[in-house]
Amino acid sequence: MRIAIVGTGFWARYQIPAWQELEGVEIVAAYNRTRSKAEEIAQRFSIPNVYDNIESLLLKEELDCIDIITDVDTHPVFTKMAAERGVNVICQKPMAASFALAQEMIHVCRKQGVKFFVHENFRWQAPIRALKKAINSGVIGEPFKAGVSFCSGFPVFDNQPFLAELEQFILTDIGSHVLDVCRFLFGEADNLRCMTRRVNPAIKGEDVANVLMEMQSGLHCFAEMSYASILEKESFPQTLVLVEGTKGSLHLTNDFVLKTTTRQGTLSEIIKPVLYDWLDPAYAVVHSSIVDCNRDILRGLQGEAAETTGDDNFETVKLVFAAYESARTGKVIHLKNFSEWLS
Repeated sequence: MRIAIVGTGFWARYQIPAWQELEGVEIVAAYNRTRSKAEEIAQRFSIPNVYDNIESLLLKEELDCIDIITDVDTHPVFTKMAAERGVNVICQKPMAASFALAQEMIHVCRKQGVKFFVHENFRWQAPIRALKKAINSGVIGEPFKAGVSFCSGFPVFDNQPFLAELEQFILTDIGSHVLDVCRFLFGEADNLRCMTRRVNPAIKGEDVANVLMEMQSGLHCFAEMSYASILEKESFPQTLVLVEGTKGSLHLTNDFVLKTTTRQGTLSEIIKPVLYDWLDPAYAVVHSSIVDCNRDILRGLQGEAAETTGDDNFETVKLVFAAYESARTGKVIHLKNFSEWLS
């Protein structure tokens, strides 16, 4: 698969070597509006061609796919340009800055008959996969309640300062991940109630969000996220999960420890990510999962079934914007009605 990288900022430094871990992929070009940044990345990762004009890239290169690793506002623009040229699209999360724009991205790819994937990697983290396997094993019986937590005081604005300028922050940035993890573990939501607030006065958007969902299975799921939390143990960038079932509980806690508790007692195991030589140890659980997410997308590009499709991620997009609507109105949002209303 001949892939072009569109955007060579912070996350491209990890997305590119993650692709290079896989057989059957060739990165043939890199684009950035600032040419020197594309040249630096191309030299580092031995990418043969560099562009500072996206139209030139799409015109000159023979591509199977582009991988969009740019700010969210450019996602719909680049997706449309590639789709209209018959080039498959991979896009970083969040898919788009609005529900309507996300819908347009889905529709243009369908209309042009190209494949569309969203790079949602949190569900591919080794501890999350192990937790899902444990749930499916039936060891805790029927799950009826769960809490999914991403609460941190990590200085995320230091390496991604643009996040401080977003009018909508934590639900689009971390909520896209956390709510997708909820869907992956527990299925689709029937309704939700959300509350948000801004604690950090130096940013524009919300940095705390709490979402209570009733899943279609009847399970109650509480998703909490914060970048304003000063806790006894800093867990960044881990997602912590507690699942309660009719026969016991599963607790994914700090340092990748998965605890299984039944009436017979508690068993613990450590689920560590693969430590590739190019990853940042502080982000290991995230960076390692990029390889597995890319592998899934590669299967999809090759004609097999894939999890992280645009259609699947659109269900997460619905949750994000339903949460914003709930926070704005103070109402419980029923997902079926919400989706029909927006359509």
